[in-house]
Amino acid sequence: MDEFRFQITEEYEGERIDKCMAMLIDTLSRSYIQKLIRDGQVLVDGRPVKSSYPVQADEEVAFTLPPSREPDIRPENIPLDILYEDGDLLVVNKPKGMVVHPAPGHYSGTLVNGIMYHCGSELSGINGVMRPGIVHRIDRDTTGSLIICKNDKAHNSIAAQLKAHSITRRYRAICYGVLKEEERIIDRPIGRHPADRKKMAVRENGKHAVTHYRVLQRFQEYTYIECELETGRTHQIRVHMASIGHPLLGDEVYAPGRKCPFSLQGQTLHAMIIGFIHPSTEEYVEVEAPLPEYFAHLLSILQ
Repeated sequence: MDEFRFQITEEYEGERIDKCMAMLIDTLSRSYIQKLIRDGQVLVDGRPVKSSYPVQADEEVAFTLPPSREPDIRPENIPLDILYEDGDLLVVNKPKGMVVHPAPGHYSGTLVNGIMYHCGSELSGINGVMRPGIVHRIDRDTTGSLIICKNDKAHNSIAAQLKAHSITRRYRAICYGVLKEEERIIDRPIGRHPADRKKMAVRENGKHAVTHYRVLQRFQEYTYIECELETGRTHQIRVHMASIGHPLLGDEVYAPGRKCPFSLQGQTLHAMIIGFIHPSTEEYVEVEAPLPEYFAHLLSILQ
């Protein structure tokens, strides 16, 4: 039997362990997962639990499967736009359309495949074989800065800063409509959508979520904005902007029915600046990812 490990992220907090595992590992049926749990093959922070156990953020789930089920994650020579790198970590400018980490049935072409080729064995192992080096992520069609950790010390340091909401994260976005307020703080809790578990929504019983935005430029039908995250919930900017009636341009999930006259691949959202305390030097490091070509071109069209 081979052991697999992964860490619970905030988006799954409160879910039953069997349901959480079924959502994360779609190659295993929920009934089979429940059998693993009954047999004591699933441990949460080193202890056996029942299928109804509600998982908490940062808990480690370990489970065993026959060796044949171990995913084959291989290094691939994928070009990477590296903005910063040292012995502890690197910051990568993720392109549009690239998935951050492998998932069942999709084990190639991801950012993880590329960083495994670039870094070799120099990646943190806290999030297991599926997510080596990955301490946070951005959506497939969101571009920009992403921290990759080369060792567990760096991983723990960055994870702690993320949990404390002390990392600087400033995004650029274009939203539908003309925003009247120059600046605004959107303070609305976010949780799983009640009808569609793949989506998030503003919900009273959701997790605390705060987004700051300021207007950079107004156009006839759109607004160019900078958003700064105070918290880091799944799809936070996309959900918050949609909740005030100004979803992001090109967002096919949170702007259904909106006509987009441009040829876009998903939402116009770019993680431009990320700043953190370096795990070894303890100095503040800030990295900027330039606007992708499609985004800059779109701005020129809207002028």
